[in-house]
Amino acid sequence: MPTPTLQRWTPWIFACLLAPATAGVASAQAPLPADEGNVESIQIYRTSDSEPLNTGTVIGGIAGGVIGHQIGSGRGNTAATIAGALGGAVVGNEINKRQTQATRYRITVRLDTGASLVIDETRDLDLRVGDRVRVEDGRIHRI
Repeated sequence: MPTPTLQRWTPWIFACLLAPATAGVASAQAPLPADEGNVESIQIYRTSDSEPLNTGTVIGGIAGGVIGHQIGSGRGNTAATIAGALGGAVVGNEINKRQTQATRYRITVRLDTGASLVIDETRDLDLRVGDRVRVEDGRIHRI
């Protein structure tokens, strides 16, 4: 009859002896890479600069102030200068926003593992729905 210590260690000894014997056994199916899949959808949208103070705001404010200063005299002149500067700043900001809009792409990839991955890109990758891609470090590359 084995001793209690030997009974406790028997499963561990068995596992240690069995582990090297099963190390070389190959699986029937290779695991799928988690970073490859197919493009499921592509959405195109535009973003604009949301900063309230930009070059368009400053230039528009200065131009509006100069134009407003040409109107009236005394307190009317001061009021026209302030109104012109504010109006010019608003107009300049809107013009700058329209010029700095960027096209962005929201690409949904269905990975081989079954999971979905959504990535925002600023560059046009010339992808189509169904294209085979690899995702590395948050960037998409066609395979």
